[in-house]
Amino acid sequence: MKRSRLRFVGIGNDGEPKVAIGQLSETAREVCEKTATLYQTTDSFAPWIGYLAIEDGVVVGTCAFRSPPRNCEVEIAYFTFPEFEGRGFATEMARHLIQIVKDTEPGTRIFAFTLPEKN
Repeated sequence: MKRSRLRFVGIGNDGEPKVAIGQLSETAREVCEKTATLYQTTDSFAPWIGYLAIEDGVVVGTCAFRSPPRNCEVEIAYFTFPEFEGRGFATEMARHLIQIVKDTEPGTRIFAFTLPEKN
């Protein structure tokens, strides 16, 4: 598999990145807060959490599991921040989540709901 140019940092239950990554944009802070709220309703635990996608020290997007796998299925979600769209980051985020599933729950069906728009 192609090596990712992105670094992935988990979002903790407190809505903070699990490791220090410097100043977060307003969008990244909002994502972290909403992710922590989601954890409370889905009983999420590592590795079935949200991640910040970072390139060269800058958060370019986020990706996450909607919840831990249930009935051999798991939903993934990913979002490239608008100013970073069109550079392949969404593809790398999806690959990252898919690899987690392959490594920890092989045979699990992976799905994502996406908006019908040009990517």
